[in-house]
Amino acid sequence: MSKRKVKETHQTVGECISEVQTILRKRFCHQSLPEKPMGIESQHKHLLELLRRTAVHGESNSVLIVGPRGSGKTMLLEFVLRELLEVKDVNKNVLQVHLNGLLQTDDRIALKEITRQLSLENVVGDKVFGSFAENLAFLLEALKKGDRSSSRPVLFILDEFDLFAHHKNQTLLYNLLDVSQSAQAPVAVIGLTCRLDVLELLEKRVKSRFSHRQIHLLSSLTFRQYLDNVILQLSLPPDFPDAKFFEEWNDSIKSLCEDKSVVDVIEKHYNSSKDIRSLHLLLMLVLSQVSVSKPSIKPSDLLEASRVCVADSKANILHGLSVLELCLIIAMNHLNDIYDGEPFNFQMVHNEFKKFLQRKSHSIYNFDKPVVMKAFEHLQQLELIKSVEGSTAKIHKEYQLMKVMLDHNQIMEALQKYPQCPTDVKQWAMSAFG
Repeated sequence: MSKRKVKETHQTVGECISEVQTILRKRFCHQSLPEKPMGIESQHKHLLELLRRTAVHGESNSVLIVGPRGSGKTMLLEFVLRELLEVKDVNKNVLQVHLNGLLQTDDRIALKEITRQLSLENVVGDKVFGSFAENLAFLLEALKKGDRSSSRPVLFILDEFDLFAHHKNQTLLYNLLDVSQSAQAPVAVIGLTCRLDVLELLEKRVKSRFSHRQIHLLSSLTFRQYLDNVILQLSLPPDFPDAKFFEEWNDSIKSLCEDKSVVDVIEKHYNSSKDIRSLHLLLMLVLSQVSVSKPSIKPSDLLEASRVCVADSKANILHGLSVLELCLIIAMNHLNDIYDGEPFNFQMVHNEFKKFLQRKSHSIYNFDKPVVMKAFEHLQQLELIKSVEGSTAKIHKEYQLMKVMLDHNQIMEALQKYPQCPTDVKQWAMSAFG
């Protein structure tokens, strides 16, 4: 009997790394839905039941999904729609209309988009309607089936729901919710928003037509679950072509996530944001360090990626300032300490700078007042300083009240990294910040 040889595929390191980059980049950039919802089972069950009643039984509903950015509102909705559309009759029958408050900035644009998504442009043609309500009613009437009097169920999904509340008279919201309440046609209105106070934005007539159903999503991930998710995101799937590389890579990821410095970095990210998208950005920067010469992820890669992710944009602006502009910022912080955060004006800053020049005139050039004023205005353009509300009217620019938008740590960090910064300036800053 001849033994069947099990053929193992061995790829070169270069091929393996290329495959790793392809798999992980696809995972981080094209976020696919996981197999089952994690930590949002009760919300998933509630929303599925609501939309099933609309899609199957023709019952109208309205609901708001509320939660901070990155908490999984869109993911929850996509889960429910995927499950709902697996039912044969629903898939053929249900229509979806997706609107976004950032794109459909007024009701006219929103109505055009509804017409386009329902493929009713040819039905509407050149008809002129007296009101928004008439137009919407005509659209819904056009969806009535020929064989029986029932309409096709329509799911209206309003992303950035709170922005629709700023439309004139809230006509779109009023008419959609009116249709859903009056049972003219089977309609479900699903709003997604980050604002907890969204109902306060609605007019009384709109609020009275809303069902007041709200599904709240608050990230309940523990740090252990978050860390496990990091391991899962960086691990290779079992069907990876090279079994030996697959084992080595996954083992290295597990040992990486046991390193104390790595755990500290991940915990810092967890405390600032539990958003999976920001985690993907961090892991993408880590992945970009992997190459043939460095075929695994080291703790130093994660530390560097974290430093890039949390880079302070204002501190970076400070690195490009002139010595004069730095001196003015130090003078402003000095005044902040003396007057306990009270606003200051150019004249006060200039006087403080003059005092420094009198003490250390040999190291800093004695700039004329117009030059100092120009530097002060440049800081204002960069938004490192900002005028206090109501202080700009009919006041000479030298006496307009300002406040500085930086803290001590940002300035000290910038001074440490500033190339060839005069020692006197550093000493002045240290004395100013105690």
